[in-house]
Order: sequence, then structure tokens, then C-alpha cells
Amino acid sequence: MSGSAPVHVDPDTVRATLRAAGLRARHALSQNFLADPDVLDAILAEADPPPGRRVLEIGPGLGLLTGGLLAAGAQVTAVELDRGLAAFLRERFEGDDALRLIEGDALDQDLVRLVAPPYDVVANLPYHITSPILHALLGTPPRPDRLVLMVQREVAERIAAPPGRMSYLSVFVQYHARVRIALRVPAAAFEPEPAVESAVIVVVPYDADDRLDAETEDELWRLVQAGFRERRKMIHNVLSRQLPVDAGRVTAALAAANIDPDRRPQTLAVGEWLALREALAPIGPDGRGRRGAA
Repeated sequence: MSGSAPVHVDPDTVRATLRAAGLRARHALSQNFLADPDVLDAILAEADPPPGRRVLEIGPGLGLLTGGLLAAGAQVTAVELDRGLAAFLRERFEGDDALRLIEGDALDQDLVRLVAPPYDVVANLPYHITSPILHALLGTPPRPDRLVLMVQREVAERIAAPPGRMSYLSVFVQYHARVRIALRVPAAAFEPEPAVESAVIVVVPYDADDRLDAETEDELWRLVQAGFRERRKMIHNVLSRQLPVDAGRVTAALAAANIDPDRRPQTLAVGEWLALREALAPIGPDGRGRRGAA
């Protein structure tokens, strides 16, 4: 069978494929293999790589997404931790020069430098590494142009949350990119079925010109991290305790940013965090204003 041919599967096929290869799903690695052809087609439609497009795939598993991307003409770099799956993929896609397979832990890779820009990311992410992978891909350049990711539904909703339900992860991702939930995926779409539902998110990073410089951005994240240590408490009290800075300085900064001091951190939009950082700066590495700050 050609490795680049699109593959349509069901749970029985996934189980049979694993048995034939002497493999099994490893719970410790969050291995739940996609087994729904409609979901597979929907992900590939969202990715829609033009011929020759460079794509980074994390956790290719049995290679269903990989095969679809290759069939579309993409140049795929895939990172697979599981040694048995890596061997399976090498055999399945033998002779396909459009695939570069890296055997290793994605968390140990310099992900943004594995593929020359411009590039996209398409992945059915192991759920336990979603947050660090997003930080790695969005936190440093060269960032991908687009990410199409299968993640746990609860995490997808947290990432795309509106003010009122924000978290540190929401602020981080939405500062860097536009986010939308493209598809909700039931547990039955996987083999074995996970205990949670999933969702496909599409993340489109903003242009580099829309970002703060590195030092100022570090200051922003110190502020946001401090705020979300007590996300359900009043923002004035949280910042006075957690940064810590003089309470009067916090009061003045909130007023300058037009933020009610009784609001909770989870209600602040990204733009409000940016305004608050500007009003409160400078913030030293330990959370305190640098010497000489007002």
C-alpha cells in the first residue's frame, strides 16, 4: 500500500493494525488513536496544505494524518516518541521522501527550528503535553503560520475562553494568536476511547509587528502569572499580595488602565492585561518594581 494514499479507518481496523504490528496503546503516553474517517477528513480540510507546504506533525501515531498530508503534497516532519510506532511509520512510509521522521520526545526538541519557515503544524496532540507544546510553538520565533490541533475539549474551551472564563493559558495563546474551535470530537472517534471528549482548534499567530519586545513580554507574563495565582479573588488584592508591590501603586495602575479593582483576574481580556502592564511597569524579575520605580 502506498504510504501517501489516504486511509479511512474504524476502531476494528485500528485494533487489527496495532495487533499486526505487535503494538498497543500506551496510556502513559496519552495514546488514543483516531478511528473516525469523518473527523480525519475534517482535520485535513482545516489544514488544507498546498503542494510543497512544510508541515510539522507531533505524535503521528499510526500515520493517518501523516498519510493525508502527504497525499495532499505536503512536506511533513513528524516527531514520534514511541519506538514501536516510529518503526511502524518508517515501514509504512518507506520510500516516501516527503516524510522526515524524528524519533524522540517533542518536549526535548527545538520545535520552531525543526522546519524552515514558512510552515504549519497539524497534530493530534497527546493531551498531557498540550500546554508545553503551545508554549514552545508560540513563545519563540520562527512561529508557524497556522496550527490545526486536536486537544482535550476542556483544554480547547480554556484556550478559546472569553473574558469571564480566562486562565493563564487563555491569555498566553490569545496574546499570540487568533483561536477558534473548529470541531468537537466525541470519545467514540478514538481507539481506545479516552475518558474525555476532544476538539480541533485552529490557531493563527499574529504578525511579529504586533508583539512586545522580549523584555516587556517577560514583564507581561510575570504580571499575568501573579494574577492567576488567585484567579477568583479581586485583582487589586491579588496583585498587592502576589507581585508584591505597594498597594497604592496597584490602585493607581488599575485606575490608569480603567480596570475596576474589584474585578477578578479571569474577567480581564488580553488588551486589559497589556494596559495594566504598561501602567504598572517596571516590574522586576522577582515581581517587584526595579530600584527607582515609583
